[in-house]
This record gives sequence, structure tokens and C-alpha cells, in this order.
Amino acid sequence: MKYPNIAILGAGTIGMSWAALFAATGRQVTVYDPSPETEDRVTTLVKNASETLAALGWEHAGDTSKLKFTNDPVAAVSDADFIQESVPERLEIKHGLYKQIEPHLKPEVIIGSSTSGLKLSDMQAGFNKPARFILAHPFNPPHLIPLVELMDNEKTDADVLQSAKDFYESIGKVCVRLNKEVPGHIANRLQAAIWRETIHLAMEGVASVEDIDKAVAYGPGLRWAAMGPNTLLHLGGGEGGIRSFCDHLGGPFQSWWDDLGTPRITPEVVDTLEDGVKTSLENTSMQELAKRRDDLVLQFVLSGQTKTEKSPA
Repeated sequence: MKYPNIAILGAGTIGMSWAALFAATGRQVTVYDPSPETEDRVTTLVKNASETLAALGWEHAGDTSKLKFTNDPVAAVSDADFIQESVPERLEIKHGLYKQIEPHLKPEVIIGSSTSGLKLSDMQAGFNKPARFILAHPFNPPHLIPLVELMDNEKTDADVLQSAKDFYESIGKVCVRLNKEVPGHIANRLQAAIWRETIHLAMEGVASVEDIDKAVAYGPGLRWAAMGPNTLLHLGGGEGGIRSFCDHLGGPFQSWWDDLGTPRITPEVVDTLEDGVKTSLENTSMQELAKRRDDLVLQFVLSGQTKTEKSPA
């Protein structure tokens, strides 16, 4: 087994989910987080995710014996072969942690940061030698959603990104590579663009928050889950493909882009969104909502549309 000892740094929503996945593959997972509730929260999530992980084919799904916990980051990383860093999105916190652990790392260890928006070059400043450090951003929840966005640069050892990619793919991930750093990476910027226009439509009174969500979930969202937008529009162009599509509908699309909104997240916007979501969900709890999401995503993953062939992990 490659990378038999994994360290999780930070046990928030993302870190806990990573821990569940890595433990399900049979690896030993040491979780660092300063919170005294860490062990209870992580073990609860691991158990709750066990059915999903078992459906994905992981024989150790729900096995909490694979987990160890510590409030000392040095103890977490000292034997680690691979580290998934998921501490809060603040450079001063990340830099402080990096400086603390760097003297105690194995020379060949790989550190992947789950950062959802920080730049690789900014994070690297926390290391004296950042050669084994990469951006490795998942999509929530990482134990279920296949996507991982990867990035290295000229300060990274030549073998690190490919080794990390091979590892992530061996546990069922689909990896994409950033060739240039940008805040928010790829998927979160696309998500932000869609959300911006949903806010604009709601604040302009074009439709309710509930109906805007339905328009995505029961329309283009279904297609986007099957193929990316460029491929779909290529298909929409018929035999002429994307060029034919642009020839016929490029003008209308350009006019829609020119009319897109640029809202700000003001208190009024937040009130509108909160009221809209509460109205559409009625009395659905967060736990019920998360299960509904995960069950639907799991069905799609198991359908083979995004499932990858897992090599021996």
C-alpha cells in the first residue's frame, strides 16, 4: 500500500471527510485539531459516512480503529507518508502550522493543502523549503465528490504532483491541474459565477430563490453533472460542433453576458437568500438535507459517469 500513514491537519468539515475516506482505504490516519471535541465529531462523521463509502467499494468503511487523534501537530506528522492540510483559510494560521511541522517531516512526505481559494505561492511562504508542498483542493464532501484540483510550480520537486495525482486517482478521485494560479482555483470560481447571477435574478425579482434553484437542479445542473459546459455546447452545435454553436448562438450568449448582474453580498442579499432557502426547505434539517444531497450524488457516481477505476490503494 502506498502512503500507509496519513496525517490530517485540521478536522473541520473538509478534514473530517478526508479522514473518513483515507481510513476507509485501510490506511492509518492521525488527525490533528486543537478542539477537544475532535474525536467525537470525526468518529461520528466516519460512522455516518460508512454506508456511502461501503457503496463506493471501500472494505474498511466506518472502521474507526484506523483513526488516532492528537492536539499536537508535530506528533501527527512525524510518521506521516502523506499529509492533507485542511486548517482554516487564513495565511497566518497556515504559515504558523507549516513552520511548526517542517523540522519534523519525513524527507519524502507530500503535503497537499485543501485550500479552497488561497494561492499556492502565498502558502509556500510558510516553508523554508516548500518542495514537497502542493495545492490539492477537493470539493465538499471529499469522501464522496471525486474532484481534486492540483497545482505545483517551479518551487515544487518534479515528482511530487504526479505522485500525488497517482495516489488520489488510486482512491477514486478525478484530478484536474491548474496551470496558472488564481484565487478560488477552477471549480469555486465557476460556482461563484453561477451564484452571482442567481443572486442578481433574485434581487431583481426575476424569480424566487426556490425557483432559481429548481431551474439549475432540474435543468442545466443535470447536464453539467454528465459533461462540462464546453463539451455540452459542442454537442449542442450538432455536426458542426462548438464552432457551429458559436456561429448560431454566440450573439445571443454575448447579449446575455452583457446583461449579467454584479451584486454585492449586502445584509439585504443575505436576508433574501436566507428567507428563500428557509421557505423552500420548510422544516428539513441540515442532516436530512445533507443525506438527500449525498444519496443523489452517490447514485450518479455509482452510475459510472464519474467513477474511475481504482488501482490497488
